Amino acid sequence: MSLLRTSILHLALLAGSYHAVAQSGRSLTASLENVRLTFALSAGGLPTYEVSYRQKPVIKSSRLGLKLAEGPGFEGPLVLAGSEVKNVDETWQPVLGEVKNIRSRYQQLTVHLRQPAAPGRRLDVVFRVFADGVGFRYEFPQQPSLKYFTVTDELTEFALPGDHKAFWIPGDYDTNEYPYTVSRLSEVDNAQLVKSSTAIAVRDAPDAQAVQTPLMLKSTDGLYVNIHEAAQVNYPAMQLHVDRPTARLKAQLVPDAVGTKAYLHAPDHTPWRTVMVSNKAADILASKLILNLNEPSKITDTGWIKPMKFVGVWWEMQIGKSTWSYANSADTLTAAGQLIPHGKHGANTANVKRYIDFAARHGIPGVLVEGWNVGWEDWFGNWKEGVFDFVTPYPDFNVPEIQQYAAAKGVKMIMHNETSGAATNYEQYLDTAYRFMNRYGYPAVKTGYVGRIIPRGEHHDGQWMANHYVRVAEMAARHRVMLDVHEPVRPTGLGRTYPNWLASEAGRGNEYSAFSDGNVPAHETILPFTRLIGGPMDYTPGIFKLRNYAPGSPERQVHTTLAKQLALYVTLYSPLQMAADLPENYEQHLDAFQFIKDVPVDWDDTRILEAEPGEYVTIARQQKGAASWFIGAITNENRRTATLDLSFLPKGRYTATIYADAADADWKTNPEAYRITRQTVQASSKLRLNLAPGGGAAISLVPAK
Repeated sequence: MSLLRTSILHLALLAGSYHAVAQSGRSLTASLENVRLTFALSAGGLPTYEVSYRQKPVIKSSRLGLKLAEGPGFEGPLVLAGSEVKNVDETWQPVLGEVKNIRSRYQQLTVHLRQPAAPGRRLDVVFRVFADGVGFRYEFPQQPSLKYFTVTDELTEFALPGDHKAFWIPGDYDTNEYPYTVSRLSEVDNAQLVKSSTAIAVRDAPDAQAVQTPLMLKSTDGLYVNIHEAAQVNYPAMQLHVDRPTARLKAQLVPDAVGTKAYLHAPDHTPWRTVMVSNKAADILASKLILNLNEPSKITDTGWIKPMKFVGVWWEMQIGKSTWSYANSADTLTAAGQLIPHGKHGANTANVKRYIDFAARHGIPGVLVEGWNVGWEDWFGNWKEGVFDFVTPYPDFNVPEIQQYAAAKGVKMIMHNETSGAATNYEQYLDTAYRFMNRYGYPAVKTGYVGRIIPRGEHHDGQWMANHYVRVAEMAARHRVMLDVHEPVRPTGLGRTYPNWLASEAGRGNEYSAFSDGNVPAHETILPFTRLIGGPMDYTPGIFKLRNYAPGSPERQVHTTLAKQLALYVTLYSPLQMAADLPENYEQHLDAFQFIKDVPVDWDDTRILEAEPGEYVTIARQQKGAASWFIGAITNENRRTATLDLSFLPKGRYTATIYADAADADWKTNPEAYRITRQTVQASSKLRLNLAPGGGAAISLVPAK
């Protein structure tokens, strides 16, 4: 990371007591451009805050505070012990990302509070006001009366001024893999959704009126509001309880196995609670507020971190063509007990070589293989700890032979470590597993946490697991391995601090088209406003065979057109992108596959050309270190025409290759119909794109020779 510009100005030191504030009606404020934050203590000594945008209320007076197990906490009454304001304006460069440079400009208000009576514990609330929103967190200074302590509840509230339109998934301690519901906040009721969900790790809903963050909202007067958190480290995830009559949201922390929320040791702090706001939907997608609230990279030498595309032995198992397990139900045993597989095991040497050949032939850098290691016969649903050892292959998977074959072809193998939820077991093998990756040249690993967590009673989104994911990222960094986590806590921008943590799943991905009713056409237009607010998503795009792909399930269908699958490589950002379909399906459409070959996974610039959650998204990105641009445009179930203004292009002429829906394309009836055209464009040009129902378009813009 390079710090280009820093300007920090200490403006004021405001000191006073609670009594002075209450009697005079004074409040403390911080603001930047159109966003204003106000802090106050109520007449009863309760800390509160408000947020406005262009003088419109975004968050009405809302409570702050925490309850502790060790006697009086910070629920109030509290008194004001002082405050400071400072301005910060700095620019930094991410190791990889959507833009080359990120500006972090904010006004910070630090409020010092203390208990008026013994033991007189102190709490700081730090607010950072950006031009596109607010972040705040609780900080616990070192003090004699607060050392080790336990948080039993967080009292943070977000009181909304109206019954906003919401894009939400149910509160669930163990999975984010739900379809989105679009409704008014007053209509949130997730009990039935949880019962009917096909999410892999689903548990009973702890609260029928709880929703997960990032929560995307739209007010009746046209404000777009996003509520999430940043830098979730050593603390459980925050869900939001919706008080339907008042539109008031209350923080609800994921508990541990004994019902406690967090164990802390002063000096310490919570994650940042974030509120992004704008009157333009595109501004929410362009915001870097979450990243700016995370700590700089802890990895000093980042030259080994290389974003990449990959294919893999994965989709064929999702659709039932092959299996993860070696000893599947069709296998037989000889009298001597020798296993005779019937050929359905996908991760066999010959099949893997076929994927390596395809990758090498088309310039795809990596190949992922799932189901390569012993244990898949007994991995799911048993809450069992010692399922995998992460180093022992099945007899038909020759690790040295595959490594040598891939190296000779210029292809890197990507490791897969499924834990079956047994995080304790994985931690025992961490160093061994990553040494194995180093020995056989695996630069990246995809981890998985399907099932109930061990330690038993812990949750995917609790404090223990939040720390586990960080420990894995740190171990991966020590071994120079890049990380893609599935079934994790939802991201909060930690890719800045651990840039080897390239991607996560943490949402309902393309895989649901293989074993369920799939994702509705609007799903991918909602994800950028929700799941991707916290960081890149391994959505596994690029399915070309969109119907009749699952043996025994002819009704299964991916709810997009082929052109939309291409567009997802631009609209759903990830520095680790999979071309998820089978090689033989790509071979039938090599002209369309060319876009997947060409599209980068790392960028110098990003422009949000148009966006509306649940309806459409069009994004343009400039290739890292090059003059080429790529555009992705997607729509929901409605046909639409997008007119793209190319004024963002630098001076010069560009060859635009347009991968678009055919005139008769439709996600239901004719999803694989597309057409490819070329034309010369420049900054003054406008492109008119006709997007089919459930469709999209992908464009490459290369400087004309």
